[in-house]
Amino acid sequence: MAEALAGALAVPELWLLIAAAAVAGLVRGFAGFGTGLIFMPVAGSALAPLAAITVMTLMDVLGLAPQVPRALKRAERAEVGRMVAGAALALPVGLWLASALPVEAFRWALSILALGMLALIASGWRWRGTVGPRLGYGTGALSGFLGGASGLAGPPAILLNVATDRPAAVIRANLMSYLVLFGVLLVALFLATGAAGRAEVALAAILTVPFAAATLVGAWMFDPARERLYRGAAYGIIAASAVSGLPIWRG
Repeated sequence: MAEALAGALAVPELWLLIAAAAVAGLVRGFAGFGTGLIFMPVAGSALAPLAAITVMTLMDVLGLAPQVPRALKRAERAEVGRMVAGAALALPVGLWLASALPVEAFRWALSILALGMLALIASGWRWRGTVGPRLGYGTGALSGFLGGASGLAGPPAILLNVATDRPAAVIRANLMSYLVLFGVLLVALFLATGAAGRAEVALAAILTVPFAAATLVGAWMFDPARERLYRGAAYGIIAASAVSGLPIWRG
């Protein structure tokens, strides 16, 4: 493990990954989402596709696990459970696609997907129908596919929740609960298939420190009365991260 840790410390873009982890944690703490949208475009430009997804997932689960019990008390647990079930069915298909995509194509797709999902989330569109079981399972399936293929499991769940008239605290609890449970599902799959190697675990352990610390600061900053301010800040950071992850900056 010492060798894996030394290798993680020698990653050329480590400082950039640490900064991305800290910013992602801060946004995740006060908004309840944003880890993948912020971290993955940066990680995708520095690591191989499956390595980036693995590191982000491990960091997310380790950093946020202590906050899940509190979030589940406020979350709509039946809906969260349906989304997790839907994600479990589509996740393997997404992981297969990630392993099959060329690295350059993965990086372009990641940044474009992040910007596209951000545009949908920030558009102000609202769902006027009933959030029933079918929509919950379908959203989870789409989330699972995208999460496996790109590490961006959040956007479908985010879009579903912010498009409703739910209170900010409930949206935050739903998203935090679902995304961490999805991460647990993904980690279990990685461990079962051997995809999570020592190098990824070591790098995730390093990044979990700034990520977890930043989530605590973000959670402390959270105030439902400032919901619009938080969303605006989160949208701006996500856009900057997606643009910074475009392969054009790598020469």
